[in-house]
Amino acid sequence: MLDDLDRRILRLMQSDPMRSIPDLAEQTGLSGTRLSRRIEKLRELGVLRGVRAIIDWRALGYEVEVSLRVTLDKTQTRAFDDFIAAARDIAEVIEIQTFLGRVDVRLSVIARDMVHYQQIYRAQILALPHIADIEALMHVARIKADESLPL
Repeated sequence: MLDDLDRRILRLMQSDPMRSIPDLAEQTGLSGTRLSRRIEKLRELGVLRGVRAIIDWRALGYEVEVSLRVTLDKTQTRAFDDFIAAARDIAEVIEIQTFLGRVDVRLSVIARDMVHYQQIYRAQILALPHIADIEALMHVARIKADESLPL
């Protein structure tokens, strides 16, 4: 599906998403037009989904991150749908993942401090529907957060 040139383009884009087309073209040895066609092909294939800004939420005053492992009451047929729809409405929930196994859902929650986290937890998290069990894990350090793929 991808050739070596496509992988090289993707590696360069991963290392610096703001790199200009002329600079990418120079780095790959392609004309700007040929490079643009290749990038468009990667978009059409769904390999390249877009470029995004990554915002450091700590720089905005959020100092606490908690990972919540949630087990849902699966006797309720809409447990997943209702829970996820409600969790999406909590602004401080920055990630929602679902799993197979003992834990059904994991939420990543950010807060300005522990007082703010307690407010979110008591007023919003505990109000989410169909919770059978919940476990909180306080985030201490992010060791690796590289989204780059080994291309």
